[in-house]
Amino acid sequence: MKLIKLLYISIFILLAQGVAAQVDFEAKLSKKKLGINERLQINFEMNKDGDNFSPPSFSGFTVVGGPSQSVSNSWVNGKHTYKKTYTYFLAPKKRGTFTIGQATIVIEGETYKTTPVKVEITAAVDKPKDPNDPDYVASESIHLVAEVSKANPYLNEAITVVYKLYVAPGTGVSNWREMDIPRYDDFWSQSIDTKGQRVQNGTYNGEDYRFLVLRKTVLYPQRTGKLNIEPLSLDVSVQVPTNKRDIFGSRLMTRVNKTVSAGNRTIDVKPLPEKGKPADFTGAVGDFSFKVSTTKNELNATESLQAKVEVRGKGNLKLFKLPKISLPSSLEVYEPEHSENVSTNSRGMQGSISDSYTVVPQYKGKYPIPSISFSYFDLKTESYKRISSDEIIIDVLEGPTASTSTSNTSGASTTKQPVLNTSNQFAFIKTKTDFTSVNNTYFFKSKIFWSALLLPFLAIPLAIVIRRKKAYRDADVVGNRIRQADKLARKYLKGAKKQLGKKEAFYEALEKALHNYLKAKLRIETSELSKERIQNLLNERGVEADVVGDFIAIFENCELARYTPITNVTMQEDYDKAAKTISLIDKQAR
Repeated sequence: MKLIKLLYISIFILLAQGVAAQVDFEAKLSKKKLGINERLQINFEMNKDGDNFSPPSFSGFTVVGGPSQSVSNSWVNGKHTYKKTYTYFLAPKKRGTFTIGQATIVIEGETYKTTPVKVEITAAVDKPKDPNDPDYVASESIHLVAEVSKANPYLNEAITVVYKLYVAPGTGVSNWREMDIPRYDDFWSQSIDTKGQRVQNGTYNGEDYRFLVLRKTVLYPQRTGKLNIEPLSLDVSVQVPTNKRDIFGSRLMTRVNKTVSAGNRTIDVKPLPEKGKPADFTGAVGDFSFKVSTTKNELNATESLQAKVEVRGKGNLKLFKLPKISLPSSLEVYEPEHSENVSTNSRGMQGSISDSYTVVPQYKGKYPIPSISFSYFDLKTESYKRISSDEIIIDVLEGPTASTSTSNTSGASTTKQPVLNTSNQFAFIKTKTDFTSVNNTYFFKSKIFWSALLLPFLAIPLAIVIRRKKAYRDADVVGNRIRQADKLARKYLKGAKKQLGKKEAFYEALEKALHNYLKAKLRIETSELSKERIQNLLNERGVEADVVGDFIAIFENCELARYTPITNVTMQEDYDKAAKTISLIDKQAR
């Protein structure tokens, strides 16, 4: 009887050990049905420690957080419990039903896989107002606002759009990225530099906030009616407080990725009034001054002067044409040279534009430059204004005189006559020189002559030596492979080297370099491959196991380093290890 009892006890102990030795590895979802505006948390849990964890591809989702790793050990009534968890936070890309594939891990030499899980994504839902939910706190604490200076401007009137990011007290922003930049198809636009902007204090919906001006743009509407200003969208990393506290009693912060948008803005552009519009109006809107000036009023025939038509002030200076001057036919006029001296700030364009005409008189006499006018729409009085220039008289003192001419109403000659030859007509041209020789030496039989003659003969032995060295190097197959491998490693790791010292940017660039190298070397797309698959492919190509292990280890370092403190020395070591590993793979792979 005692023997049977001992047998039962032994069997029970063996079964208990067998159950205790069973490995559990499974994927757990925070919810299986969620709205497209919600976030999904997925945990990959295991009851034994493992290596070479490989997550699924998360097709249909964007990874907005993770992987974060946690380990717990507990003893209850002498029984040890172990749990290790990899956590990801996912954002749905679109509505529908999606399957999250298998994750894999190696535990005690065996590979384990999770069971695929299905998730249903529905239309956007109203989020519950949970003050302990970091995502909800972030949505209530950060706002992107587009402020338009005027909602009902005139055609070609400057308006300013300022994009401000408001952040509630107690909340921080560590980084942001522009996801969708607005296009201003119906506007002439000019971005204003906002670098060096400081955080300011302000109010949003009657509450105290801090804000930063992210973007400032000046717009000139180019057509009338209702025009749409597209929204600016940002992906923002928000630091929000949690209900947990550290040993000093301060609240701990957690990071949440949030997409914010300024929303569409619509303005109603008014047409310029037809009443009182001048016939010569070319679209100038603003506040301007106008003048016509010349560099000379007195000169001789065949000399030149500059006649300048200039508009100065504030308004759409780059968006209209200047009036043209009308000159007598006895003055030779060249095409004007247009110049702009315009700066743009938050109030619009200001400065001056001008057309400079080169004028050359042919005959002696007095020639008028008639008065011309410039019309513009004045925004202050909402009426058209006209400015006229003064008449300018050009007095040509010396030069040929037309023998017969017919005077027009302005007093200028309208018939050109042949130029009269005079004895001093070409007096301005020098016909005699006093040149002296500056170099009495000759090239023939000089040092330069002999050098140029002998240099090709001296270069022949040098060319032979270089050619032999090149042939020897081409024949060195092993050496060439080594040099090519080192060159390839430097090529792919060039981007990572530039980011040394910046932890997140460096490891992102390093991971991208490793993926690009695999894509080029194995001629595969790496986005759907697990570490196990990459390991098998490299083994099939004849790469040594130690080298493959180092390559996989670098991948793991890239994943874990973003969430753990890393020194510059460690980053340099990982960079050197990656360069060495890529070089070794390229030498060994068949």
